[in-house]
Amino acid sequence: MDKVLKISGVPVTQLATQYGTPLYVYDENKLVEQCQSYKQNFAHPGFTTEILYASKAFSCVGMLHLIKEQGLCADVVSIGELATALEAGLDPDRIYFHGNNKTLEEINFAIEHGVYRFFVDNVQEAETLKKCIEKTNQKLLVMLRINPCIEAHTHEFIQTANIDSKFGISIYSIDEIKTLIRSLQTHEQIVFEGLHAHIGSQIFEKEAFVKEVQTMFSFISDLERDGFYCPKLDLGGGFAIHYTDQDRPIPIESICKTILDTCAQEQINKKTHVKTILIEPGRSIAGEAGSTLYTIGFSKQTPHKHYLFVDGGMSDNIRPCLYQAQYDADVATKMDSEKSRKVCIAGKCCESGDVLIPEMKLQPFSQGDLLIIYSTGAYGFSMFNNYNRNLRPAVVFVKDGKSRLIVRRESLEDLLKGDIR
Repeated sequence: MDKVLKISGVPVTQLATQYGTPLYVYDENKLVEQCQSYKQNFAHPGFTTEILYASKAFSCVGMLHLIKEQGLCADVVSIGELATALEAGLDPDRIYFHGNNKTLEEINFAIEHGVYRFFVDNVQEAETLKKCIEKTNQKLLVMLRINPCIEAHTHEFIQTANIDSKFGISIYSIDEIKTLIRSLQTHEQIVFEGLHAHIGSQIFEKEAFVKEVQTMFSFISDLERDGFYCPKLDLGGGFAIHYTDQDRPIPIESICKTILDTCAQEQINKKTHVKTILIEPGRSIAGEAGSTLYTIGFSKQTPHKHYLFVDGGMSDNIRPCLYQAQYDADVATKMDSEKSRKVCIAGKCCESGDVLIPEMKLQPFSQGDLLIIYSTGAYGFSMFNNYNRNLRPAVVFVKDGKSRLIVRRESLEDLLKGDIR
């Protein structure tokens, strides 16, 4: 094994020298492979299919431009994500607007820029959309978000379909849903297209998705019997990735087949008329393709722990603090050495909870060595925060022995530009 880790043929020492650390590094070939795998596997003779990249996982112009090149759609949840997708050149027709509390500014911005595909989360949003669209001569294509009340086996912070979830209208509120659909269908400038559901994130069990499909087709069957046609069904995302050796994510080809085959069977069983199935992978496209590169700083021994400090932390990866997310790591400049040293990898923020990996065995290290934490491509950059006024790291794509800057490192001037003197 080489002493120095290479990512798509580029030594990490070269990346650190050229771009500094902390540094978000993405293997561009891996991103493309994941997109292509979804395109190849999420296809079925019985349905039209659409793949929406959940841009909340990792959103910047460079990433959304790649999504455009790969022929995927994108979903966005804010005016910032929407502006990013438009700046990347995505056709407005291929952008879907999510969110449980869209502001008037966001709705009007979307409509003004030709984005007319909306997921409606609640009754008040539907009424707001009606008022906004009536000021124009455009039409909106809307889907209604349903909470299927399926509790996937994942952390409570990333469950999205428990009975008290803030997202969507409970599947048990059937009268409210029918009234809302009727009001959408009868509006001259709104086309009701179908339903959306999402049950959580980082889900490892196929059975959770099977149950979601069965639940939604049963619900659609009930609606169709009362004259409510739902040609589209968006089943969300939540497909797990590999973070540590304990993780056993479902392969893309397997989860796509499971979802589509179950949809086809349920269509027969329930005698429904669904035409299009959509999914929203985000983490499973970006997650494993990205890593974070740090420089090792000081270390110290306490009575019960050996701390290794890095030049980042909860500002560039808040997931371990937020919901105990687990990761794997290596001393990227000592890859030829055995992992024999038990450490706690901690950041530089002024919080006792600023710990990236509570305990693991690493190669022997020295101050100035480079540390890499894997599978940070989803929700690392996206959830960056300026706590302690730390500066946002740069983002680079690497491919076939070459690297290119996607997002430049934040400067002190950038940090201070909004402050009023």
